Amino acid sequence: MPESYTYRMRVKENVRVTDPACQDEVVQLTLETNNCSAVTSFQTGQYVRIAIPGLQEPSPGYFAIASSPEDSDVYEFFIKKSGALSQYLCGLPEGSELDVEGPMGKGFDLETHKGSDVYLIGVGTGIAPLRSVWRHIIHHRTDYGRVHIYAGFLTSLHQLLTDELENLSNHDIEVSITLEMGNDNWDGPIGYVQHALESDAPDSKHAIACLAGMSVMVDTCTETLQNLGFDESRILLNY
Repeated sequence: MPESYTYRMRVKENVRVTDPACQDEVVQLTLETNNCSAVTSFQTGQYVRIAIPGLQEPSPGYFAIASSPEDSDVYEFFIKKSGALSQYLCGLPEGSELDVEGPMGKGFDLETHKGSDVYLIGVGTGIAPLRSVWRHIIHHRTDYGRVHIYAGFLTSLHQLLTDELENLSNHDIEVSITLEMGNDNWDGPIGYVQHALESDAPDSKHAIACLAGMSVMVDTCTETLQNLGFDESRILLNY
């Protein structure tokens, strides 16, 4: 696993990705090294600690890497504007500097599961580390069997990566989107991602599941997967 370092990075791009009408703001924050060299290598699902140079407040925070290990020139993150640090990060202009420590965490060890079907399950910005996984799989598509993403969002306005998720069918990756609250224009599943899992009842034989998100969601989906026959050793968490 890559060794952890602390080094200075700068904002390459900071773009809002939630609908302008959505009250919850989420940005895609892209960081590059100051000398434009390769970033420290990492494993899918790992995260970093981000701090503001020279400031104790807002205190540092941890964010999952959303880019793939093959994207060696940048780290990408999806950050929801909520606490003090995330509010600061959401407003940073290009060129702003940040201290980044990492990578950290065990991540998702896909190498030991080549040949398996892969199910990726997450909600909201919890899909960030899963994006790292599916983008990595695209580079190694023949190493894995069926790949299916189960993503959940509060409403259609809260959806992230709509175009990217739609285009994954070009890589033989299936996507199921569930909204907690639907609308007249929504004809997909309504409820929670575990309900979509229960309805599809994916085959647990020769399969792994990667979970990311709030602990309540992870616990509920873990129970659902176990009821579907998934062994605990094949339900992967990134922490």
